[in-house]
Amino acid sequence: MANLTDLSTIRDLCARYDFSLSKGFGQNFIVNPGVCPKIVAAAGIDKAWGVLEIGPGIGVLTKELARAAGRVVAVEVDKRLPPLLAETLAEFDNVEIVLQDILKVDIAALIREKFGGMPVAVCANLPYYITSPILMRLLEEKLPIKRITVMVQKEAAQRICAAPGSREAGAISCAVAYYAVPRLLFTVQPGSFYPPPKVTSAVIGLEVRETPAVDTPDEAGYFGLIRAAFSQRRKTAANAVSGALGVPKAEVTAALEAAGLPAAARPEQLTLEDFCRLQRALAAQRG
Repeated sequence: MANLTDLSTIRDLCARYDFSLSKGFGQNFIVNPGVCPKIVAAAGIDKAWGVLEIGPGIGVLTKELARAAGRVVAVEVDKRLPPLLAETLAEFDNVEIVLQDILKVDIAALIREKFGGMPVAVCANLPYYITSPILMRLLEEKLPIKRITVMVQKEAAQRICAAPGSREAGAISCAVAYYAVPRLLFTVQPGSFYPPPKVTSAVIGLEVRETPAVDTPDEAGYFGLIRAAFSQRRKTAANAVSGALGVPKAEVTAALEAAGLPAAARPEQLTLEDFCRLQRALAAQRG
């Protein structure tokens, strides 16, 4: 059984399969042996669970997931990796590699086909450059996923887990909180990876809500309003919404006041419920 956190093993594998790490795919392999077991423990899975992994790399996290879960389906975009993974995961009969781009594959169909009626979790060391698009796809499509445990850049983790209405909150914080209950679980230092990234990483856990945190009749309009509010963080919500949506500032100010919110409120001060009230007030103004 190869030790996939050992640098000499990694280099030998890469040499035998003529594989070099791709910056384009954001590949940084975990070499700290304590990290993956900690991620799997945080995911709270057992043999009853199916796990969707995104970007298995050489399989270091995949092996830990396969030991814990009933079934693991790992989606990998790099066409060079399946032959290597066939070797590193040869001892497991509950793992399948799907050569697809997670941003293009039909995830709902994949889950139906591969997991049947199992409860499904997502667990991954995500490429930093597509963290937000992946998370939003997993949440917006209302997939049958119960929890998501992923490693991301620490700064992104803090934004994702920031409570709406707090200073650190942004559009991504509001979007995630609408669909899930996020928690920042632990940080991972650059030296835990090969090659080491220039930033600290963090593992976050998202417990997916059965129903969204607030009730809005127009979800697309709701998120359009939130994006507009955060489009110019240094401005007040009234100025940002007015500029982004082309609504006269006086109308936005009146809607804020009708919603019981300060006219000079900044977007990061507004909770999910506040945005809902503002959305309704703006709609009422337009008849």
